[in-house]
Amino acid sequence: MRLLLIGLVVALAVPANAVAGGRVSAFYYPWYGTSSADGSYQHWSQDGHAPPNDIASAYYPAIGLYSSSDALVIDAQMSEVRGAGIDEIAVSWWGKGSPEDLRMPAIAGAAATRGILVAAHIEPYRGRTVDSIASDIAYLTGTYGIKTFYIYQPFDFAPSIWADDHPLLHPVPDITVYAQTALAGAAASARFDGVYTYDIVTYGGNTFHRLCAEAHAMHLLCAPSVGPGYNAKRGSGDPVVKPRKRGQTYDAMWRAALVSAADNVTITSFNEWHEGTQIEPAVARHRASYRYLSYDGAWGLHGAAAESAYLVRTRYWSDVFHRTPPAQPKTTAS
Repeated sequence: MRLLLIGLVVALAVPANAVAGGRVSAFYYPWYGTSSADGSYQHWSQDGHAPPNDIASAYYPAIGLYSSSDALVIDAQMSEVRGAGIDEIAVSWWGKGSPEDLRMPAIAGAAATRGILVAAHIEPYRGRTVDSIASDIAYLTGTYGIKTFYIYQPFDFAPSIWADDHPLLHPVPDITVYAQTALAGAAASARFDGVYTYDIVTYGGNTFHRLCAEAHAMHLLCAPSVGPGYNAKRGSGDPVVKPRKRGQTYDAMWRAALVSAADNVTITSFNEWHEGTQIEPAVARHRASYRYLSYDGAWGLHGAAAESAYLVRTRYWSDVFHRTPPAQPKTTAS
């Protein structure tokens, strides 16, 4: 009886979505272009790089430089997402009429074919306001049936402005809006539904337990972000590096998410190559004067087997998370 009462207390202490079971979501970037498919290299050439040998990433994609407009590429990516046990992609979205918006129909269609949910990661596009975001949510919900929204850098605007627009941000039932923040009190004041962190350098696994405890105390969902590492030297010139440690960094962040009683887990990222947070397959390559990093050695894998190491490991941790009852965390598969 005592265990039953404890279970009831725990169930009442976390949001209903958490009791229903957790979701694994990965941040997905549809902003890449090639000269053959799009007329010019898009994003691969960021920060003054000259593709195809010199690209804005410390890593090189196993499939080569690709176009996010290519239906075959999108379908292959959705197959990898599904195989990795990921339930949802949070598509980086930069406003109506942006390249990312124009690519959304193909992405949504390919995701639906694979049984993958689509969310929108609303970025700080030019002219963004709380009112414009409310309009974006209505548009994306009405056009694609999207019900989950992640708002990056939400506190470019005061919590009171978000709170005032709360009804407009929820035009239909069952919409969930997450704020990218570790400040649960501010998110609650702004009347968000949940929080996520995205930044795996600032918010390491050691912050997850506190974040989720504070979020649950405020009746918010908690979706901390795990990632394999960070290296944006070639993408943006940022000198900060969070090493992958042959997979140990990714494992440590997943374990921290599991023991934090997270409602959902977000992954930074599926394919943000500029910041070196991607889990998409990478290949060891020496191009021009630069030797690109690889996943060689991750979990003892080498050569071709290492190229997809992070997708394989994501499947492992996704399975652990999906089998973990809410408020009863564990860190080994069963």
